Amino acid sequence: MKEFSANDIRLQAMNLLSRREHLRQELMLKLGKRFGVDAGAEIADVLDDLAAENLLSDLRFTESYIRQRVGKGYGPDRIRQELRNKGVDTEQIELALDEAEVDWVQRAAEVRLKKFGATPPSDFKEKARQLRFLNYRGFSGEFAGAALDFEPQADSF
Repeated sequence: MKEFSANDIRLQAMNLLSRREHLRQELMLKLGKRFGVDAGAEIADVLDDLAAENLLSDLRFTESYIRQRVGKGYGPDRIRQELRNKGVDTEQIELALDEAEVDWVQRAAEVRLKKFGATPPSDFKEKARQLRFLNYRGFSGEFAGAALDFEPQADSF
């Protein structure tokens, strides 16, 4: 005997969406935990309705996630991997990254500047350390290497 309605599911989904964008898959899992696996079909119907009303959008989630991670100093490789782990389609990831129009070299230079200061690496060991850090943050060797040679302009930071 079910003790919830489609309105209950919709209300819970709207509460979650009011806090931040979610992937359809994420909402399906969260609502499934809340209402039980028996509610799967009803949850799917509610999510279909929300998507039709443009209240639920995987593309919008992806764009929002990219903006947030770029703001926290992560590069395209790390963002791409995180989104893949969340179940976002590779084609959608690439489209959203292209539309983000981020200057990855400048972003990598900003991240390096924040972590290591304005002084360029003095020796090979320090250069390797900074490159490893940028690589860990998701910047490819190309972007990380260019970031070490990047000359910041007075108004760019």
